[in-house]
Amino acid sequence: MARRGGGHWPVITKDPTAGPIKKETVRRVMKAFAPYSRKASVVAVAIIITSALGVANPLLIKKIFDTALFPVTKQNVPLGVRLNRVYWIVGFMVAIPIVSGFIGVGQTYLANVVGQRVMQDYRNALYRHLQNMPLRFFTATRTGEIQSRLQNDVGGVESVVTDTASSILSNVVILLSTLIGMLVISWKLTVLSLFLTPLFVFLTYRVGKARQEVARNTQRSLADMSAITEETLSVSGILLSKAFGRQKFEIDRFRTENERLAALEIRQQMVGRFFFAIVQIFFSITPALVYLVAGIVDKGHFPPSITSGDIVAFTTLQSRLFFPIGQMLQISVEVQASMALFERIYEYLDMPQEIVDAPDAVELKPEQVRGDVRFRHVFFRYEEPPPSVGEAAEGGAGAAEALASVDTAALTAAIGTPAIAAVAAAATANGHGREWTLEDVDIAIHPGQLAALVGPSGAGKTTLTYLTPRLYDVNEGAILIDDIDVRKIKLESLGEIVGTVTQETYLFHTTIRRNLMYGRPSATQEEMQAAAKAAFIHDRIMELTDGYDTVVGERGYRMSGGERQRLAIARVILKDPRILILDEATSSLDTTSERLVQEALRPLMRGRTTIAIAHR
Repeated sequence: MARRGGGHWPVITKDPTAGPIKKETVRRVMKAFAPYSRKASVVAVAIIITSALGVANPLLIKKIFDTALFPVTKQNVPLGVRLNRVYWIVGFMVAIPIVSGFIGVGQTYLANVVGQRVMQDYRNALYRHLQNMPLRFFTATRTGEIQSRLQNDVGGVESVVTDTASSILSNVVILLSTLIGMLVISWKLTVLSLFLTPLFVFLTYRVGKARQEVARNTQRSLADMSAITEETLSVSGILLSKAFGRQKFEIDRFRTENERLAALEIRQQMVGRFFFAIVQIFFSITPALVYLVAGIVDKGHFPPSITSGDIVAFTTLQSRLFFPIGQMLQISVEVQASMALFERIYEYLDMPQEIVDAPDAVELKPEQVRGDVRFRHVFFRYEEPPPSVGEAAEGGAGAAEALASVDTAALTAAIGTPAIAAVAAAATANGHGREWTLEDVDIAIHPGQLAALVGPSGAGKTTLTYLTPRLYDVNEGAILIDDIDVRKIKLESLGEIVGTVTQETYLFHTTIRRNLMYGRPSATQEEMQAAAKAAFIHDRIMELTDGYDTVVGERGYRMSGGERQRLAIARVILKDPRILILDEATSSLDTTSERLVQEALRPLMRGRTTIAIAHR
């Protein structure tokens, strides 16, 4: 029989920002803009117009100097004529920025609409993909790393999506239109200006590479900071650090990473300042050279071949030459860094979703399900190192001993439901299942029956409860519900059929009402209260100031352990599943809380197929 699933989940360790930009990544990013191509085209036209209009004012300044203020002619031009020219030229100089400004506002709005829509698509796609990832992915990946991909990486590409594409086109148009304007005025001065360009390009390129390296290290540090805060500032993390007196250690760990981040941020700012210093130096040098050359070339010429208007207009245009070159070089570095972030995003989006609906999967309604559950020769393993043969034999012996101690008659009498005991350590009982967590497990549970899974810690009891709702898929064999392989049942249907109460209850940081209705949003107020009463938690809820609208706090920590468990039971009662899984739901409670939870479990289990992990 072919063994399926259960393979080792790859842990992300490589840094995709270190390599060259992949063409496939660029193609996929461009494809993300396809649904918004019309708006993007309007933005492109607006950018071309506004960038080209920027050349008009320097040429109009030349016109003022040469035809109005200081006319280059041997004939005297009447003052009235010159003033009239000034009025017209100044009028154009005022009108052009106004028109350009309004077009620019519209262009910025549309560019941001397109950019934010693309960002929204990326966030939705990444979150949707993560929601559908198998449980093994989350057990192998730090929560802080996942948060960093979803927030920092997606946030890091926002400037590229909203600004960079516009900046590239804008700078290209500015550069071309500026060069044309400079050539129109003087090709000699243009050649002089371009003579310094290679040095400028070389210096800015080197600085840009340094900025990229610093930005890459900063992103790594941010991810580490995110992981630290996620792990240590959660309620569980705070409880652990306080209980073990490790606050100083955690503070020192955070401070060390924070100091590293601060040093990187300072370096990033300094490298950026060095870039602008290079731009300023070239802005200062090139006009001086223009004045020098113009004076030498035109010495003794009248009328001059290079007029005062030419010089003023040329130096104005010259100031527009180096900045777009520097910007484009800087943008190329930013694009490379951002494309690396896109690769990190696509790295997650390309991860296989192991647990998916089969093409021929069927949809089952809870009322259609009898509740017959069969584990048929199930083999399963995690990617973690397997136990030794000695440990396996010991586990099997412990399981057999535990199985013998289960009083099924007492269980049946207590809950009014036929009960059986099943050994959960079949995977290791014979000592030959060294690489398997579960090996050749064969259990039949009839509708309405309680199956108590027993065995020592690590015997695979919880694993069986993971396999039933397809949190993992078996490697061999099959799990059947009403004679249908769970892999042939739609996941949404399976989620409605199976309900779980675990030892580690999870409640959202919201109201009791929303937590209870999570499994059945369409439930009425009366149904919700009936479920709470059945779980012996309604009276406690009504004692609270806000009743069912009380916020339970992070992971429900404003409630006691027993109250959280009874809320979880009420949530499952309201969901009304046909198959119930109880994973040591009372093992960590005090005697009083355990008694209340057990009383709440009796009506919940009655008439349902129940798989319960017995606490030994």
